[in-house]
Amino acid sequence: MSGWGPHLGAPLNRRLTEAAVRAGEPVRTVAVLNTARGGATTESHRQEGLWAALLAELRPQDVVLLQFGHNDSKAEHLAARTGYTTNLERAGEEVLQRGGRPVLCTPVARRRFVEGRLVDTHGDYPGAVRELAGRRGWPCLDLARSTTELYARLGEEGSRALFTHFGRGEHPLYPDGCADDTHFSFDGAVAVAELVAEELAGLWTAAGWSRPAA
Repeated sequence: MSGWGPHLGAPLNRRLTEAAVRAGEPVRTVAVLNTARGGATTESHRQEGLWAALLAELRPQDVVLLQFGHNDSKAEHLAARTGYTTNLERAGEEVLQRGGRPVLCTPVARRRFVEGRLVDTHGDYPGAVRELAGRRGWPCLDLARSTTELYARLGEEGSRALFTHFGRGEHPLYPDGCADDTHFSFDGAVAVAELVAEELAGLWTAAGWSRPAA
């Protein structure tokens, strides 16, 4: 299993380098700090000190991507338009107070096909993120949309390779097999990192952000 965060640096730098060369501007390397943890919510990420670790490294003009939702939906007090968005807005405010640039992300889609059709599992969470971004004027990467399009393009069978699927005896960590349509495989994480890099690099270039940090 792998999240997309650890794989973001390479495709983001490649795209930003290409944009800089086209524009005749200096090429700068973007450093990516990933403080995401599997199973985290907007609440637990803060409680476990992961958010404090990010803020300790934050410098003016740094870009901070905020993507939660998978696990918030399991807690009633972290509902889409109450605790969840309250926590996201608080985090974004703290980034702004330190001179950073908050970028909201809708949660990546799960792979769930019913009778050959991909169905949504996140309910109000993506919409709540879009609404918060619109209300605050913050950029938003719609990863729910882009990952849904990716899975649909690959189809039910083709998209299986993006997730943690092993038959019995195929992997020493999963002797009884595994069929997980939430957590990405290494290849899936890399593929989604490419989608994030594409959207973020486009936003970065359009906004004229110059500081080499993310």
